[in-house]
Amino acid sequence: MNNRQAKGMRGNILVVDDIPDNLDLLCSLLTRKGFNVTVANSGEMALQMVEENAPDLILLDICMPQMDGYEVCQALKKDPDTKDIPIIFISALDEILDKVKAFRVGGVDYITKPFHMAEVLARVNSHIAIHQLQRQLEEQNDLLRQEICDRLAAEAALQAANQELQRLAHMDGLTQVANRRNFDSTLAQEWRRLAREQQPLSLILCDVDFFKRYNDTYGHQVGDDCLRNIASAISIALKRPSDLVARYGGEEFAVILPNTPLQGANHVAKEIQVAVRALGMTHIGSKVSKFVTLSIGISSVIPQSKFSPMSLVAGADRALYRAKLEGRDRICTEEIYYQADDEIVLDSPDELELENE
Repeated sequence: MNNRQAKGMRGNILVVDDIPDNLDLLCSLLTRKGFNVTVANSGEMALQMVEENAPDLILLDICMPQMDGYEVCQALKKDPDTKDIPIIFISALDEILDKVKAFRVGGVDYITKPFHMAEVLARVNSHIAIHQLQRQLEEQNDLLRQEICDRLAAEAALQAANQELQRLAHMDGLTQVANRRNFDSTLAQEWRRLAREQQPLSLILCDVDFFKRYNDTYGHQVGDDCLRNIASAISIALKRPSDLVARYGGEEFAVILPNTPLQGANHVAKEIQVAVRALGMTHIGSKVSKFVTLSIGISSVIPQSKFSPMSLVAGADRALYRAKLEGRDRICTEEIYYQADDEIVLDSPDELELENE
């Protein structure tokens, strides 16, 4: 609480003059009118008092020894903490140049000695009121700026939270790759896009070989770690931002490969197998290897808008089923064609199957 608030004063005024009679007269008048008045008889003393307790208004004489009123005003205006304090010059100097200089160095008003008390009081009241209004406006602006900052921060936090919710809504909680919902929406989106562009779309389905036995042997917690490691290995094997790996269900993973023909998808599948084998996760319950392996089915097609992307999923699922029937730990493929009569034609190239056995 400042002095004005404590004493119910109308404002704090500093009177600076080297003539004691002037100080006594102004101090007496302003105190009777409800102002809290302090006095200084030199420029140096005035600067020290302002530094200790900034007033609402300064009445400043010009002609003082050592440091005149102009110098005091200039010093106050250079300081960011005191530059906004209104200064009324009170001086016997009555020349136009003196008054112009007073305003040029930062004064807000000029009263000529000998002064009339009614004039001094009127000007003091006016500038005190202006200063207090300016201060209230600054405080309101500060509050408004803070409110804007708080609101922007809240909006940013809300946006970040919404983005995180969106991310979590499209992510598998265990493996931290895309979930089934994300897979379905991405596949549908890519299907529509590539149907317009008439470019190939490939799908890889991966199934962890003998995963039930893995869980039975090592426990579900180790099984969860296995799935996380496989998801990470598949993600690393993908080279393009547009490719999407998703947990399709249980121990199955799916990879969407836009603008990728069958041959390119087959190459990616081999990279995935290499990455998983490099993990070196022991699997004593497997019938095909001492380590965790994948069976992989691939399907590829140039989408047509009148067909469903589920035909691509069904093709990859059939290829995966063949990979399991043929002994697991291998890649099987199926290429899909659409004929003019809307008949779906399936092609499972023997050379790719033989190459992968």
